[in-house]
Amino acid sequence: MKRRQFIKSTGAMATMSAAGMLGFPAIVRAQDDPIRIGLMAPLSGVVAAGGREVVEGFNMYWEEHDNTIGGRKVEVIVEDDAGNPDTTLQKARRLVEQRDVDFLFGNLLANTGLAVANYVKDNGVPYFIPVIAADDLTQRQRIRNVIRVAGYTASQMPRPLADWALKQGYKRVATIAQDYAFGHEQCAGFVQVFDEGGGEVVGQLWNPLNTSDFSPYIGQLAGMDLDAVFAMELGADASRFMKQYDDFGLKGEIPLLGAMNFTDQSVIRTSGDECEGIVSSAHFAEGSDNEETRAFVEAYSKKYDKLPSLYGFSHYSGAMWVGQVIESLEGNIDDRDKFIDAVLESELNNSPLGRPVKFDEYGNPVYDIYIREVKKNDDGKYWNVPVETYPEVSQFWDYDPDEYLENPVFSRDFQGI
Repeated sequence: MKRRQFIKSTGAMATMSAAGMLGFPAIVRAQDDPIRIGLMAPLSGVVAAGGREVVEGFNMYWEEHDNTIGGRKVEVIVEDDAGNPDTTLQKARRLVEQRDVDFLFGNLLANTGLAVANYVKDNGVPYFIPVIAADDLTQRQRIRNVIRVAGYTASQMPRPLADWALKQGYKRVATIAQDYAFGHEQCAGFVQVFDEGGGEVVGQLWNPLNTSDFSPYIGQLAGMDLDAVFAMELGADASRFMKQYDDFGLKGEIPLLGAMNFTDQSVIRTSGDECEGIVSSAHFAEGSDNEETRAFVEAYSKKYDKLPSLYGFSHYSGAMWVGQVIESLEGNIDDRDKFIDAVLESELNNSPLGRPVKFDEYGNPVYDIYIREVKKNDDGKYWNVPVETYPEVSQFWDYDPDEYLENPVFSRDFQGI
């Protein structure tokens, strides 16, 4: 596959026509009416801890602004999607068709986000997704009104980690991941770069969500003669895998690399020494000494008495991105096309990342990505500390986008190798 660096500002893709969008007309309200936002998050189920932080981070931004933006009050209506696509679709319909929200925000699991994306595809309701990372939503199946503010593709974040692993001299790796779209795509981003860089992917293991006993998988990993293991687990599965990997005695024998959610604060704040030293990659590192990041971490910690997770950070930043646009429009978002165009043509400024963030031509943010190591801070808490930075990483890494998009979307059967 031919490669080149791909980092462009918004342009043609941002001005795609909305012709053909059917369904609900834009809501027209008086300028003194509140802006109603429908926020969906899994407040029950296996990823409920992350769901609560979605709500916390999102509300934190609006509360800092007295729930007012562009001269209008903001009303956030929260619905529990339960991490279930059918439930999520019901809640999205309720928010749009009964609660008359101006736009939708949130969700956490890829399958729930895809359910909402399919729902809004024809009715034109803006849907903002800071953590729904399904690659194709900003690639082959892009939907104009589904916008990845402060978000990312699943395969985007682990690519620098694979490059870093090769530079450490790792030649043989295996992967283990949750067996659904997010796991498939995160693993593919890692193994594609690792394989093309000369490394060998010895094996790939897939476990169902909410796995309680990882011993059959860890036993297989122990017998593979590996230089490292790449793990993509989130929520309770991540906690259990780390602990059992340590209990099997592999922590000191085979280095453990993680996808961005694997060492998220929603996981490691309740972990013990088993998480120390794990290396992962992401655009946010709560242990960064960047001034803007430190200010956000201190404010979040003061408000919620815990370090921020990716979920809280992403929804705070997503609210900030949309809030900045609403401010620029002086609160007038009744014209959906104008509102969507304004978001796609904007950039995120003054965020906890400390540098402006822009969309690429396909509507996905381009980030500096950190290689992060879990370390203990001065308060005795574990957090992710940057050890190396990969600047301006796009969702296409250094591949030519046109050639890249000729391939199938990543899946369990197609891992790009």
